Amino acid sequence: MKKLLDLLKWRYATKKMNPNSPVPAEKVEYILETVRMTASSSGLQPYEIIVVTQPEVREKIRAIAWNQSQITEGSHLLVFAAWDDYTEQRINMMFDLVNEERQMKNEGWEAYRQKLLSTYPQRDAADNFQHAARQAYIGLGTALLAAAELEVDSTPMEGFDAEALDEILDLRSRGLRSVVILPLGYRESENDWLVNLKKVRRSREQFISELS
Repeated sequence: MKKLLDLLKWRYATKKMNPNSPVPAEKVEYILETVRMTASSSGLQPYEIIVVTQPEVREKIRAIAWNQSQITEGSHLLVFAAWDDYTEQRINMMFDLVNEERQMKNEGWEAYRQKLLSTYPQRDAADNFQHAARQAYIGLGTALLAAAELEVDSTPMEGFDAEALDEILDLRSRGLRSVVILPLGYRESENDWLVNLKKVRRSREQFISELS
């Protein structure tokens, strides 16, 4: 099995995907499960993933996403959509789920529930959405790594009209707002201008500082 650094050196934001090479369902499920199991603030998982495979829907999304071809040439499009707000119902839902799954109640955990209930729902909804969106990016990072582990290509994208995407997928009726999208597929190397170019990152000295 390749080491993580090797996988990161291998992956890149694929520009041209082969529409005739779909990602197997079991690999997509593995990627989704890694996101489901990844970290989130207070364990609230304040976002969802919508998997779009319908060609006609992906054509609509491509039209409001700078006409980026990976959206339709990849076989699966993952849409990361964050909660539009933190509500008492949503917070209680997750805390109750933990209690149910663990078959126990913990005094410290219940005190923490009350702390969140006294804080999050009182904040501005826009601030809460931004917090939830940052959690979705944790999931995105996990998905990128999981895809690389399976040698599945992916391209994270913010270049789309979020309001239009929300309308296409009817996200607002579900209390969700789109944050970032991730096409999955396989690179078409002979037609991808980026595939053979050297990956460039800032040096360690420019990127990392230490206080010791």
